[in-house]
Amino acid sequence: MKPENSLKRKVKMSTLLLAIILFTQCHKSNEDQLVANVNEISATSTATAEVAKTLVLSSATKDAGYAYYLEPKLTITGDSPTKPSNSTLKIYENGKLLGAAHSLHRDIRNVGKGKFSHWDTGLYFSSSDNSDPRTNGRTYTYTTGTTTAVAAPVAQTPPASSTGSSPIGFASVDGSTTGGKAGKTITVSNLNDLKRAAVSSDPLVIQISGSITGTGMIEVKSNKTFIGLEGAVLNGTGLSIWGVSNVIVKNLKINKVVGADCITIKGGSNHVWVDHCELWQDRTHGWDYYDELLEVTDRSDYVTISWNEFHDTNIALLIGSGDQQTTDIGHLRVTLYGNYFKNISERQPCTRFGYMHCFNNYLANGSGYGIGVTMNATVRTDNNYFEGQHIPIYTEFNAKPGVVSGASTNIYKNCGPNIISTSASSWVPSYEYKSVLIAAADVPAKVLSEAGPNY
Repeated sequence: MKPENSLKRKVKMSTLLLAIILFTQCHKSNEDQLVANVNEISATSTATAEVAKTLVLSSATKDAGYAYYLEPKLTITGDSPTKPSNSTLKIYENGKLLGAAHSLHRDIRNVGKGKFSHWDTGLYFSSSDNSDPRTNGRTYTYTTGTTTAVAAPVAQTPPASSTGSSPIGFASVDGSTTGGKAGKTITVSNLNDLKRAAVSSDPLVIQISGSITGTGMIEVKSNKTFIGLEGAVLNGTGLSIWGVSNVIVKNLKINKVVGADCITIKGGSNHVWVDHCELWQDRTHGWDYYDELLEVTDRSDYVTISWNEFHDTNIALLIGSGDQQTTDIGHLRVTLYGNYFKNISERQPCTRFGYMHCFNNYLANGSGYGIGVTMNATVRTDNNYFEGQHIPIYTEFNAKPGVVSGASTNIYKNCGPNIISTSASSWVPSYEYKSVLIAAADVPAKVLSEAGPNY
């Protein structure tokens, strides 16, 4: 019997020791348990983190107000009338979470500020500052929430520089301006070949070589890029961009087009970018011998004019051709930046009816007026440099004045006073430009070094 009792005692002791061990393990300190939980969660997050994917905005369209619409072909189900908070989609702007999600469409359109809704298969969304997400230079990414989602931070992409491949301003609003990028590149060196290429129905990048002389205007069709090679110049013949869209003119010299403009943008043309060109006439033949250097008229819209040199003419740049042309109302949205105006009487530029934004331009030696703002036009000026201008900014001519904002941001050196007869406007363009805006004092050096053809 003794051996049996001894065995029982050993079993009981073993059982007691096991119970003590289990009890001790089940009652770790709170600190130990917290560390274990954090490590477990961290390991899970690392293993299952969802990398944010980029929203491709090339197919995005303007919906209304601040809202844009896109069908990103997601693998999750969107909201519906019976499940208005069903979607797990998260949208990020340069790595920062946007929201609120599941917003009403009317709030996305009227308020914006990053609100969005993944509804059925479509995405309705707005940017954080109500700028156009297709052109504001930011990167938009998303996660679907199918795992523990961690959005990869995205570095902010600044707008195009002065030598960039896309314009800042209105030429990138409500669409894009790519010119003939989708087509082939050809080189022309005579007037006939240039005319044939310019009216082609195909998208083309047309490189212009050498000096070409002619008279009158060269007709231009949609989806064209004109690039002047080093030494390229059009003598006496200009470009007529009439009733077309998506045209770029770059690095080209054009001069002395008798009875016409160096570049005409007319007839409802839209999304046109004139960049790093040099346009000039002379001031010896009288005011009616030539027309403007550049004209944006007759319902044309979404135009950017950047880093050009305009010089030696009586009338430089006209936006809106007549006080009676009320069909221009709601059009004529034009951005000018980095341009050099020199030895000009007036219209640097003059605008009617439209919305015009002028920043970082250098206007030197003007005997009449610099920026003319009439017929209820709305103009914003930012950090321009006026030097030797008789009247830098002028509203009191033609039938009605326009309105101006930002006049105090400019520098006026050896100039007469502005003549602005209306109260200051509060309008500021919605597109992003402030990241490339430089101080007014730095404008002359920057413009003199960069304006004109950039080979």
